Amino acid sequence: MAASDTDRDVGTNIEGERPDVEPTVETDDATITDDSELERTLGLTGGLAIGIGTMIGAGIFVFPGLAAGDAGPAAAVSFAIGGVIALLVALPTSELATAMPKSGGGYYFISRGLGTLPGAVVGLSLWFGLVFATAFYLVGFGYYAVDALAELGIEVSEQVVIPVALVAGGGFTVLNLTGTENAARLQNGVVALLLSILVVFLGFGVLDSVGLVGEPTAPEQFAPFGYVPVLSVAALVFTSYLGFAQVATVAGEMKQPGRNLPLAMVGSVLIVTVLYVATIFVATSSFGANRLAREGETAMVAVGRDLLGPAGAFAIVFGGLLATMSSANASILSTSRAIYAVGKDAILPGWTSRINLTYGTPHVALGLAGGPILVLTATGQVEILAEVASFLHLIMYGLMCVALLALRRDEPEWYNPDFRVPGYPVVPILGALASFALILFMDLASQLIGLGIMVATACWYYYYARDVRLKGAL
Repeated sequence: MAASDTDRDVGTNIEGERPDVEPTVETDDATITDDSELERTLGLTGGLAIGIGTMIGAGIFVFPGLAAGDAGPAAAVSFAIGGVIALLVALPTSELATAMPKSGGGYYFISRGLGTLPGAVVGLSLWFGLVFATAFYLVGFGYYAVDALAELGIEVSEQVVIPVALVAGGGFTVLNLTGTENAARLQNGVVALLLSILVVFLGFGVLDSVGLVGEPTAPEQFAPFGYVPVLSVAALVFTSYLGFAQVATVAGEMKQPGRNLPLAMVGSVLIVTVLYVATIFVATSSFGANRLAREGETAMVAVGRDLLGPAGAFAIVFGGLLATMSSANASILSTSRAIYAVGKDAILPGWTSRINLTYGTPHVALGLAGGPILVLTATGQVEILAEVASFLHLIMYGLMCVALLALRRDEPEWYNPDFRVPGYPVVPILGALASFALILFMDLASQLIGLGIMVATACWYYYYARDVRLKGAL
């Protein structure tokens, strides 16, 4: 039955408590209902691993060739701009997350700060935004898998990129079904290995770029195409910074959320921004922007070979596999939690928030995440997948900053965050303006697809959930 047929109030009735959600959901032997919550099993290391592991994939291993082709060596500035915007949003998000440490992230914050309609549009759009992002990561994984086989002397056609990506997507979905701790354990190990590879690569690359080792390269114009493409590339590569917000989507599973959520979100943004800028600087200085552009999605493999020979190429291929693997794995986890949150709030049918008793994971939400991800992965359209994901996330980021302003203005009794944004209200205002402004520099097709998804989600709200009232929302 659609929500329009009956008025539904969800949330607590106890005045002064933090808003929660307790919709009535059909029960069976594999379902936990009503006030069920996911178990808190993630610590600070797990939160950082989700943030860093999600962000570090595409930014370092897939985008350098594409970004250098559009902006030249100034692509490093594009990544720096993305990092600054991400930081301006990570700080307000940290405050919201410590006030409302619930699964769902941006959806939960916006629905409680701005109301059910904006929350529903953002929550459903976050579902699709994460689906687009995950499909992008999986396609990148497919490219690096083909390159890994080539480094081992096994030549295969690029036609196997998509089948490999699809198999990986199915595997990660099953892994997340078996428990958050399993997914987090994989994430921690992958990120530790990945950071070790990058530290060695960047250390040697910096020596090469300043001329202490290797062959000198001809100097290039820093911004050969002007500075407008720098902003366009910043909009494209912003997909690389989605990881910090994905930490918020698993806030309901974080231990000591008041301490660990801000540290995980802000820390992952700072660490990854430094790595991005350093990598692009090394790549363009030692290899040249034009050569990077010719190499495309796997340009960093050529950079590794140029710096350290076959061993360097293999290290980058292995790192690329780890990076795209960690991004995809963390994104599938976060996608399912976004679906779980809107289902628990009755924006979607109640069965979407069922929790499997055996593994303690939202198995239906994982299925609703994995299916669309595999469909989009099959398209193989790297740039448009990345930009649509960025579009939908930037809308959410801007509205999260607005939600913080609204909550600070009204200060409901339950709003008692353990972390408060320094520089309020300047930081959230700048975060909102920067997020919305970056959208203007995106490709028109990406903007239209993103707007189409938002219109579709608003239509769903009016058809199914317009009578839902979230107690505790402003």
